[in-house]
Amino acid sequence: MPEGDTIYRAARTMHAALAGRVVTRFESVLPQLARVDDQSPLAGRTIESVRPEGKNLIIDFSGDLHLHTHMRMNGSWHLYKPGEKWRRPRRDMRIVIETDAWVAVGFTIPVAAFHDAQSLARQDDLRHIGPDLLGESFDEDEALRRIRERTDFEIADVLLDQRIVAGIGNEYKSEVLFLGRVHPFAHVSSLGDEKLRELLRFARKYMLASVRPKNVYGRGGQRCRKCGTAIAFAKQGRDARSTYWCPRCQPL
Repeated sequence: MPEGDTIYRAARTMHAALAGRVVTRFESVLPQLARVDDQSPLAGRTIESVRPEGKNLIIDFSGDLHLHTHMRMNGSWHLYKPGEKWRRPRRDMRIVIETDAWVAVGFTIPVAAFHDAQSLARQDDLRHIGPDLLGESFDEDEALRRIRERTDFEIADVLLDQRIVAGIGNEYKSEVLFLGRVHPFAHVSSLGDEKLRELLRFARKYMLASVRPKNVYGRGGQRCRKCGTAIAFAKQGRDARSTYWCPRCQPL
């Protein structure tokens, strides 16, 4: 699944290219999008903004129409000049939004729907989302409060829960816990407020900077860059997500 910083960068790039431009063509193989376009055509509308909401990406059009997309594991947005060859096969195309200068193509996007402002506000993915680590005004106190509500849960699973704090994915989960010297299977109840705040600050700092230190993630069995201990690996949580840690730097 794309990390929050990936969605943040995609939204920022798409906004710079598309905001203020008029849609000249819209195409989708997704029936739910095609039905709305038949009734309220996208062509002729102005793209007002492209913005991230945690791991969701939202495109706002004039006339109170909003396209909500979520990438899940394999979805992505690409930008091309008109006539430029796509880097992925057409069979992977789900959405095309064309303007005079740019063509935005959504590939293998599993979640996509049109909304007006009211229906968008009712979406569970957005209504219950936690404080966005990449938001301009990240509410650290609220994020800490939500983490504390999961006192009996393992910290690695809690960091991945977008209802608690939005943006952290599987890679940053492992890296942030390594930087904080916290064992991924430690329960929230075993961690003090200052340690939890430290983890949140590490996550925000490195995601905003788009730094991927790769201290532990994807390095199972290799030597820790700090102490030389073999990096441990295990599947964790209901979804059996990959977790990496250093047993010596992050003792339980």
